[in-house]
Parts: sequence; structure tokens; C-alpha cells
Amino acid sequence: MRQHHPGCSRAHQAGALLLIAATFLLTRLFDRLLLLDTSSSSWTAASPPTFAAAGWGADLRIYVYSEDEIDGLRALLRGRDGTVPAATCLKGQWGTQVKIHQLLLNSRFRTFNKDEANLFFVPSYVKCVRMTGALNDKEINQTYVKILRQMPYFRRSGGRDHIFVFPSGAGAHLFRSWSTFLNRSIILTPEGDRTDKRGTSAFNTWKDIIIPGNVDDSMVKSDARAVPPIPLSKRKYLANFLGRAQGKAGRLQLVELAKQYPDKVESPELKLSGPDKLGRIDYFKHLRNAKFCLAPRGESSWTLRFYESFFVECVPVILSDEVELPFQNVIDYSEISIKWPSSRIGPELLGYLESIPDERIEEMIGRGREMRCLWVYAVDTEPCSAMDGILWELRRKVRRFHQSTETFWLHNRSIVNRDLVEFHSWRTPVPLP
Repeated sequence: MRQHHPGCSRAHQAGALLLIAATFLLTRLFDRLLLLDTSSSSWTAASPPTFAAAGWGADLRIYVYSEDEIDGLRALLRGRDGTVPAATCLKGQWGTQVKIHQLLLNSRFRTFNKDEANLFFVPSYVKCVRMTGALNDKEINQTYVKILRQMPYFRRSGGRDHIFVFPSGAGAHLFRSWSTFLNRSIILTPEGDRTDKRGTSAFNTWKDIIIPGNVDDSMVKSDARAVPPIPLSKRKYLANFLGRAQGKAGRLQLVELAKQYPDKVESPELKLSGPDKLGRIDYFKHLRNAKFCLAPRGESSWTLRFYESFFVECVPVILSDEVELPFQNVIDYSEISIKWPSSRIGPELLGYLESIPDERIEEMIGRGREMRCLWVYAVDTEPCSAMDGILWELRRKVRRFHQSTETFWLHNRSIVNRDLVEFHSWRTPVPLP
């Protein structure tokens, strides 16, 4: 016999459904209010992504670990002997590790009080010290585990509010043996979740942030750019590819295309050493001499050439199917670049590029001129910069509930461990979660 539950009448059921619907709609509305006004689907120079404009950042606090605060951290910055200067690590793709660290040290959002911090930044120039031979992979792995064992705030949150920077394709294999310790932390990297050439990625779209590559400082100064652009009508080539072939199919195809059509495509052989080594100034002089800068994948799916092209006002043509770009939720990349299937590299690509009228190319260049400030690592008080974009993304990652499986709380709001010892009395070293 069917029982009647007076508490579950149709009226109650309808009311419950309405409550669920209202909650859903209010949640969606609240989420929208938390985002920037993106009615134009992009940031512009006229309305840059500032915290002031977006209402973000007033309560954002980031704690930056000192290199002498934790035993072993200095080695990740200066090498085993402490001999690698920060200036050495500013060069090349790994420069983002240094720049982000230095900018956060002087950021208006920095706090010296761990208890009021929303996020914790762990500085490391590990890509640089590895490339200079100051640490090997085994030493890097052991040092990371060593420093993590000394960080009670890392354990308190399970690593969820800690930030690490990995600047290039070598990042994933560097922490393969200890990635399980960082699988909750926020990773800043130009890589995306589909870019690792090993088939698996340490990047997680939900928590990690794609950052711009590190463009040479001499090229990002708006008032004193080392190599200024030249008028479109005076450029010698339709397109160019300035890079090493590296045995990559797409790059090899571009080298062959340049041989077939030398009047349309420039692809000089780049010497990395010796008397014929191409200097940075000469590199950018070559880069600016074409309407389109071809950007195929390298060791991973991103390439620094994409960002460099904006500073010589050359329209980048992305030839990397799996590429992911920074701030994609608010930048319409179809306005400032072209993405072409890597499986269709050949005369068809050149025919397509030739069909684009100069008026449209000028439009894309002009739009890129407005947006390129987002590739410049400058202080967060600048109205538009890579740091401003990164901080905006970080603010969206802040989670109000930072507890891990090893943290508990009592009636008086104190945080304790399994032994009911208050958090501030936890001792190090502690086991990792």
C-alpha cells in the first residue's frame, strides 16, 4: 500500500524545484558579477584589465617565501653553490620565473603575514639553474621534496593555495617524481593541458594559469624599442619562419616551403654559436620584414615567436593545433592572429595569406598593438601588463576554504591536526599529504 507523506505534497515538490531553480540562477548571476565586463569579449587599451576597474584585488594578499626562510630554497634560486645570479636567469624563456618573483616582492598585494595571506608564492629559478648546470634533475627533485617538508602552510591547505612557476616545456618532467605533491597547487606556465609532448600533462585547466612568454626587454619598451616596425608596404616577404627545425615535421615543412618560394618566405638557418650567430637585434630585424610571422610548435605546443611578433607588428600565424594561450577567457585571438591547421602547411597556406587584403592586415596589427601590453611583465600598478592579467586570474583562483585532509577545526575556530595540536604549534619537518 502506498504511504502518504504529508511533508512531500506536490506543492512542496514544486516549491523545492523553484528554490533549486532560483538558487541556480542567482549563482550564475553572482558568477557573472564576479567577472570583468567582457561585453566586447576582450580587453582593450581603452579599458585595460585593472583591478580598480574590475573591483578585484582589494582583499588579495600574497605571501612570498624568502630564499633564506626555508632550508634548500636558496639552491633552487642560486644553484647548489649559490653562484647563479638572478640577472643570468632573466634571459630567455626562463625569465618569467625571475620576473614574476621580483614583481611580487614589490607588489601592492604582498603581505608579510602568513595568516592573512590568500596565496603563497614559492620562488624558484629551477629551469635556469638546471640549464646552467648548477643543479641536476636528481638534486632538483630532492630539494623540492626537502623544502615542501618544511612548509606547514603547504600541508594546511594540501598545497592548494601555493603558487609555482615553470617557464617552458622542460617543466613537466622536472617534477615527474614529485608531481603528486603539487597536483593541487597553482602552476603558472606558458604550457597548457594539451601541450606536453610526453602525452600526459602536469597542467590542470581548472586550477593552473597560462602565462605569456618572456619577450626580450629591449623590445617591450614602448618609448625606446630596439627594433621598431617598418611600414607594411616596405616589407620584403609575405611570411617568415625564424627558428630551428629541431626535427619537427611542421618546422621542416616551413624550411622546405622557404626553399620553394624564396621570394615569399624567409627562413634563414639560425646559428646559435660561432661567428655567424644571429644576435637578438638582427633576429628582430628579420622578424619585422614580413607581413606574417609563422609560429609552429617546438618542444611543446607554444612558441615565444607568437609573443615576439606583436612587438615588430607582424601578424602571427599559429601552426600548432594544441596551443593554448593566456587569458583566453577574455581575449578574442581571432582579432589579432591566425590559427592554421598544421596538417595543411604548404602552398595552400601561402595562397591564403596572399589573399588577405592589406587593410585587414593593418586592422589586425592595430588591434595587436593595443593588446601587446598584456605580454609585458611590468609592475602591477601599470594599467595593462602581464602581471595585472596574472593577478586577475589568481584572484579568481582564491578559494575561501583551504583545509586539507590533515586539518581539522574546533568550536573556537582553531585549526588542529589529528593529534589536536593547534596549527601554530605544528612542528617541521612534517610528512607531505
